[in-house]
Amino acid sequence: MTTRKELLGRVVEQIADFRAGEIASMSTAHVNKWVRQFPEASQEPILAELGHVFSTTYFTRKNVASFLSGIAVNEKLTSGDPKEFWKNVKVLQLQTAGNSQKDMLSIFDKALQNTCGLRIADCGGNAPDTFLYIDDVLFSGGRIKYDIVKWIREAAPQKAKLAIVTIAYHSLGQWRTGKDIADAAKEAGKTINVTWWRVFQIEDRKAYMTNSDVLRPTVIPADPATVAYVQSLNSEPVLRTPGQVGGLGFFSSENGRALLEQQFLMAGVKVRAMCPYLNIYMRPLGNSIMGTIGFGSTIVTYRNCPNNAPLVLWAGDPWYPLFPRKTN
Repeated sequence: MTTRKELLGRVVEQIADFRAGEIASMSTAHVNKWVRQFPEASQEPILAELGHVFSTTYFTRKNVASFLSGIAVNEKLTSGDPKEFWKNVKVLQLQTAGNSQKDMLSIFDKALQNTCGLRIADCGGNAPDTFLYIDDVLFSGGRIKYDIVKWIREAAPQKAKLAIVTIAYHSLGQWRTGKDIADAAKEAGKTINVTWWRVFQIEDRKAYMTNSDVLRPTVIPADPATVAYVQSLNSEPVLRTPGQVGGLGFFSSENGRALLEQQFLMAGVKVRAMCPYLNIYMRPLGNSIMGTIGFGSTIVTYRNCPNNAPLVLWAGDPWYPLFPRKTN
């Protein structure tokens, strides 16, 4: 039987480089302090399930570098001639808030050097035939949409190929972002041919909830505070039919998935009550403008924890967060 010490150690091993050099190193003491905020009987099962989940959904810096190195020499993207391809690609640097794109481009610059002997500064020239937009993860898609729509309106040529590269994207946000980009191009009278490149396409659409890859409870727990919160939303919660772990297999089992959904929902309601700075969109299972119990993503990167993840993972003061979140 796996001991608590082993369970703690596995989680620490998965998330060891989170904000490395910015905050104290991840440790078993830190993870134990966090998990002790849950009911005692649920603590070790939560650790066991997170050890499985984070083995796939936590992206280390090494994971990201490997992905971007693969992009640099991707045969389909580069038509089998990476060096010649990248010479004619303009790498877009559009973000004004946060450092996710800046960090991703720094890693990609090194990947280009190692694989093609080029720097980003060497790419594009005066008449690029392809434009590249890189960011870490697409959740709702708001930031990527804003950047690219603004670029289309103000700087894009009349006709262009645009490759959007992210570690992962969530299906609903990707669909909405793609639609908004197409609408902006049509409005501007421009032809923008968009392709997407990623490791994971994470299913979060309502129509595919049964096989979703995000936290979607099968039932609202019989906890008075949770029931009251759900009733305050003034809409019936849309619940998942039990029995699936999602197409990407992020969760170990239905029981493991349901444990996180139930415990993170109840504790998230508690966090909302104790953390007065959270706005109405900071929902128990993660930030969402829709009147739901939350976004439910389990994706975390070495850089940061998104606010679309459950509150219990990142909210602080007085709740003790597993991932102290950096804000823009």
